[in-house]
Amino acid sequence: MRHILFVDDDMNVLQGLQRSLRSQRSEWAMSFAQGGEAALAVMEATPFDVIVSDMKMPGIDGAALLGQVRERFPSVIRIILSGHADLNAAFRAAPIAHQFLAKPCDASTLRVSIERACRLESVLNNDALRRTVGSMRELPALPRTYVALTKTLESPDVSLDQVARIVEQDVAITAKILQLVNSAFFGLARDVTNIRTAVSYLGTDILKSLVLSIGVFRAFEQREFVADFSVEEFQRHAYLTAKIASALTTVKYLAEATALAALLHDVGKLVLAAQMPAYLARVLAEAREQQRPVFAIEMEISGVTHAEIGAYLLGLWGLPSAIVEAVAHHHAPGRVPQQGMDALASVHLANILALECRAPETASRGLVTPAFDSAFIDELGVRDRLPEWRSMAQEIGQNLR
Repeated sequence: MRHILFVDDDMNVLQGLQRSLRSQRSEWAMSFAQGGEAALAVMEATPFDVIVSDMKMPGIDGAALLGQVRERFPSVIRIILSGHADLNAAFRAAPIAHQFLAKPCDASTLRVSIERACRLESVLNNDALRRTVGSMRELPALPRTYVALTKTLESPDVSLDQVARIVEQDVAITAKILQLVNSAFFGLARDVTNIRTAVSYLGTDILKSLVLSIGVFRAFEQREFVADFSVEEFQRHAYLTAKIASALTTVKYLAEATALAALLHDVGKLVLAAQMPAYLARVLAEAREQQRPVFAIEMEISGVTHAEIGAYLLGLWGLPSAIVEAVAHHHAPGRVPQQGMDALASVHLANILALECRAPETASRGLVTPAFDSAFIDELGVRDRLPEWRSMAQEIGQNLR
């Protein structure tokens, strides 16, 4: 049974939630705390899976409360409720909350958001790593991207196209913007998987608040040097994979989600570089010594890989399920029922093709390029197209140099 804590300073609101969620009593153990201090006291005594807090409260407000929850109870999923009039307050919670919901929030939206977040445990079945992901303050962004975006936003006549061109080349910034725009806080009727569309919804004022006021996209500060891991190379691989995946995609309505999943497919490596550099260094060293793929070493050591770690974070942030699935299984696409050239298939293929393009660089560091999932390729019926796709990938790689 899930343990859910609801927090608001208004007792009438809490009582209303209790009534509207009565049907969930067989599945959830629900607690209701009036204010931030009461919530922290309850959490000291009882373990919870999810906390849902109002933003605007006297004393400890929602952002401050979730900040303390992140530090003291990092495995708890953090959801913030905020009115549209409180955009500045919501931005304060942007680096802290996993999901945003708009007030007033109906019971159905609340149920779906909580259940979807809780189901992510099946993606990342490692308590220690869930706590690590839960304690993330923000994903690291490249210094050059941060500087370029900040400089561009300072211009009074900046265009959204200019901003989008910068944003779409950075994995961390892309992920955080899509988290915000896909949240129930904005109440959009469809999933947004195109960064230009996301930027247009947010507008330059909100982007300025995110980048300049909150510092969500602080420059990458690696706590320790990690041998064989370069953020610059990471970004180049992500961008090349996205370009190849886009070229592989033939179904128009899947194109945006596929490209985005490809861009974000290795985001779990950023989590490890920022939060567990010693672990990542060990994984890379063993992969080099044993001449085995990185994900195989990760699976052997901890039972999960950077793919599941990244998918768990993106799922917590509320990104579309097709993207989360493609990121989670891009090394092992056979775990998911085959559905033709969907986002998962394209990302699996594009990742290997991109790594093959960069094989000389990878080999110089002693790392091997993983192979395609042979059984999956046969089931997909595309083995005869691999030479053609390899040539295409090489051409794309040359054009990006």
